[in-house]
Amino acid sequence: MARKAKRAGRRKQATARRRTAAARVSAVPRGMHTVTPYLVIGGAAKAIEFYKKAFGAKEVSRQPMPDGTLMHAMIQIGDSMIMMSDEFPGGDSKSPTSAGATTANLHIYSKDVDKLWNQAVNAGAKPTLPLDNQFWGERYGKLQDPFGHIWSVSTVVKMSASEKEAKRQAAMGMFEKGEHAGFE
Repeated sequence: MARKAKRAGRRKQATARRRTAAARVSAVPRGMHTVTPYLVIGGAAKAIEFYKKAFGAKEVSRQPMPDGTLMHAMIQIGDSMIMMSDEFPGGDSKSPTSAGATTANLHIYSKDVDKLWNQAVNAGAKPTLPLDNQFWGERYGKLQDPFGHIWSVSTVVKMSASEKEAKRQAAMGMFEKGEHAGFE
């Protein structure tokens, strides 16, 4: 009887230890956020090199296939992670170049947005909306990378209420004419 009680006690302790260990495991890996963009790219390895030059990205991981295409990779820009892979035939996601468009815009806040803008343009990004002070109080612009993804960059700027209102009216005037100036 004492042996049975001792075994039952050990099982109970082991179960409690497993529950405690499971409670310490986070659903979100360390260094990640709840939502993480995952890009499908035609030429993911080249994109990583571009993102390093354009946005100061750091490569975190790379999992190549035998043919060199990337099954999975991860970069870090500032405090944010971005996952990516090459496009694979039959996959449920397409690269912007295959799809003919992108449905997402990646946004980067920067302390020195002018420097980041110039760095991205010098690396090969094409401006789609010029970098300028916008009516919502940010210096903001949009770029398309060589792989079809759209990036916006900005920093908060001090603007007077009258400057904001003048910018807002100009933007609304463009919208009324059916012009979107890259805000799509």
